[in-house]
Amino acid sequence: MLNEEAAAPDPEVEAKPKRRRFTADYKARILREAEGCNKPGEIGALLRREGLYASHLITWRRQREKEGMAGLSRKRGRKADPESGLAKKNAQLEAANRRLTEKLRKAEIIIEFQKKMAELWSTPNRPGDEEND
Repeated sequence: MLNEEAAAPDPEVEAKPKRRRFTADYKARILREAEGCNKPGEIGALLRREGLYASHLITWRRQREKEGMAGLSRKRGRKADPESGLAKKNAQLEAANRRLTEKLRKAEIIIEFQKKMAELWSTPNRPGDEEND
């Protein structure tokens, strides 16, 4: 019996709470209900019933005023910047270009050196330059 009690997790506490996500339809419905509240305390009762905060209503109203119904379905977080992907790719290509340009410069130096050495080895010795063995 002790093992059953120790093994059973507490149903009141979640291991990691999840962020709630509200659909645009839900937000619009709650805003309509809040606008229909005329008596004192009705909005508070609505918020308690739905498990919301007054800040939700304020934020949703601002979104609706600014962008209409599309504002209520707006995604959170940063907007994707299409230029950032291009800038990153451009920086990578420029770095590769610098690296390859330096590699080409070194290869040209080596080729010039090899040409000079081939000339020196291929020229016949003059009669006065021979060593006596």
